[in-house]
Amino acid sequence: MRISSIRTWCLRGFVALILGGAGTALADSAGDPEPAPSGPDSQWPALLAAQYTYVLQHQTAIDADYSGRLSLYPEGDTQATNTIGFYGGWAPASWLQLYLDTEKFMGAGVSGATGLGGLTNGDVVREGVAGLKKTFYIARAFVRFLYPLGAQTAHVERAQDQIAGFEPETRLEFKAGRMAVTDDFDHNRYASAARTQFLNWSLWANTSWDYAANTRGYTDGFVLAYVSPAWALRYGLYRMPVVANAQTLETLNRAQGENLELTLSALPAQAIVRVLAYRNTARMGNYREALATAAADGALPDVAADGRDGRHKYGFGLNAELPLADAGESGVFLRVGWNDGATESFVFTEVDQLVTVGGQLSGVHWHRPQDRLGLGLVMEGLSNAHRDYLAAGGSGFLLDDGHLDYGHEKIVETYYRAQVFETPGRFPVRLQVSPDVQFISDPGFNRDRGPARFYALRVHLEY
Repeated sequence: MRISSIRTWCLRGFVALILGGAGTALADSAGDPEPAPSGPDSQWPALLAAQYTYVLQHQTAIDADYSGRLSLYPEGDTQATNTIGFYGGWAPASWLQLYLDTEKFMGAGVSGATGLGGLTNGDVVREGVAGLKKTFYIARAFVRFLYPLGAQTAHVERAQDQIAGFEPETRLEFKAGRMAVTDDFDHNRYASAARTQFLNWSLWANTSWDYAANTRGYTDGFVLAYVSPAWALRYGLYRMPVVANAQTLETLNRAQGENLELTLSALPAQAIVRVLAYRNTARMGNYREALATAAADGALPDVAADGRDGRHKYGFGLNAELPLADAGESGVFLRVGWNDGATESFVFTEVDQLVTVGGQLSGVHWHRPQDRLGLGLVMEGLSNAHRDYLAAGGSGFLLDDGHLDYGHEKIVETYYRAQVFETPGRFPVRLQVSPDVQFISDPGFNRDRGPARFYALRVHLEY
């Protein structure tokens, strides 16, 4: 479908959504004498959440036969990161919500946040843009429309980017503006939040999913969704960066990331399964063509120099969660991911295949009901073309050891999240402290380097 056709379709739907939502709101006020409760708890603009997260992480020294421009530092490294964020929202009508988030990032990841497919601190801003200012910036600024398709409503609690109130259980949704693609896709109850759950990128997201984003992790676009208690279907279209790992975003008519996800939630044992498909279009290089050019010129391959407009990368993901006990606070999860691996890794990280399994255990079993213990296992790989490119001395935006003796990157992570205190009241303040340990074999998919160990302490304060 052409971008112009998509825009026309969305504009028509947008107008219909506004008129239909307004009409539904009026009908609710004048129709059924006992209508289901609907709308926000308050129609005033509000600070929905605020947070501060500090992560101190140490990487041990590793054995390394050689190192390249983007390798893990063989001597080890210790770095700290700090993020602070304020998240606001306003619901002037039952069918309309507006959100504005601002954040600030300070610090750096160990080894310059390079040298791995599964980077070890999910709160870090990637290397890639020289002079990226460490100041407050707009993280999200979007509008959300809700169009009810039934009378039943359910109450949702206040949270980051979620206004408290009653929302229709079956509805159409439309969101547009600046967002993170992971706000709406690839959710998992036990492994989706680096500030409170697993730190490793391969455990809080599907790293084979090269989702659209700038260096800070945000992009512009829209999401259309059908949501019901039994299943949901979402489609998102977003701007891609101009070049790999760039802060500047390209226009939609030149480059875009498309995502389609089906969520099945009426399954036995309260299991939830999400099936994701994506396709990126951008000015991307091709690994095989870059290798052929290098062989002809007698030079090192450079996939970025081989970039051509209109190239594609596509892939798929499976995401499942299964509650086991403790009102769902203890459970297990699974992610499987794959992409074609022909064109260059462009946005998220350099992974083409992924399998992760893990679980969360509630502290209720040792009389600490707000504490959590997590354990995750990861195995991830590269396509044949991608590994041949790195073995020939090619450089990605996260990987470049100068050579490669290929092996699957294998990760084990465990964390313990201790809740130090929570204030009473409707809007509590929480302080959580989480020691975290990660072990990575064949870092950067290279059997000539590693293994590496990472020890971290995370402090998270949230309102």
